[in-house]
Amino acid sequence: MSKPLFEFLGSAILFDMDGTLVDSMAHDEQQWIRWGARYGIDPQPILKISHGRRTEEIIREVAPHLATEEEFVRFSEEELSNLDGIRAVAGAAALLSTLPREAWALVTSAPRQLAHRRMECAGLPLPSVIVSADDVKNGKPHPEGVLLAAHRLGVEPAQCLVIEDTPAGIQAARAGGMRSLGIMTTYSCEELRSEHCIRDFTSMHVIDDGRLHVVVEPR
Repeated sequence: MSKPLFEFLGSAILFDMDGTLVDSMAHDEQQWIRWGARYGIDPQPILKISHGRRTEEIIREVAPHLATEEEFVRFSEEELSNLDGIRAVAGAAALLSTLPREAWALVTSAPRQLAHRRMECAGLPLPSVIVSADDVKNGKPHPEGVLLAAHRLGVEPAQCLVIEDTPAGIQAARAGGMRSLGIMTTYSCEELRSEHCIRDFTSMHVIDDGRLHVVVEPR
């Protein structure tokens, strides 16, 4: 039997959503393109920094004069009104079906309502713990989100595996004292700066025998 490419033994898995469990890249890029066109802002610099970050942070960075609560609400409403093209990343549904709800969490830069809608559109279940943009003051790469998820699950950070598709998410995991696994839906493994990476979830399985034994097999 060949040796696994990656193994983790712990208590919980913390998943990012967009680009990790849910393929929403095309939808997100179109949203930013529409937003930029409305205000005469070139969307290309936005697309280079938008993945894995909160909407409010991006608007404050690229157009601080538009960083108002009214604009944030309008942006969120537009995201909710158009969910075409949202789908699950390969293998995500099968993997989540094997996990107890109390053994995993969603840690996303999306607002909570959008997270619920996107998971539903992708046909994915919801865990017992969701940490959204509404729950934290500091977005990724700050570890506030992953640490809050671990606390709500009642597990130590060192017992958590974080699965992320962006460098900011990988940095948040490291800053929180957690192991990380990169998924190459948005960036290469080199760009993620993650020690281990997967292309999707089809090569990964979890054995639950009181603890979670995560295994990534060679393909």
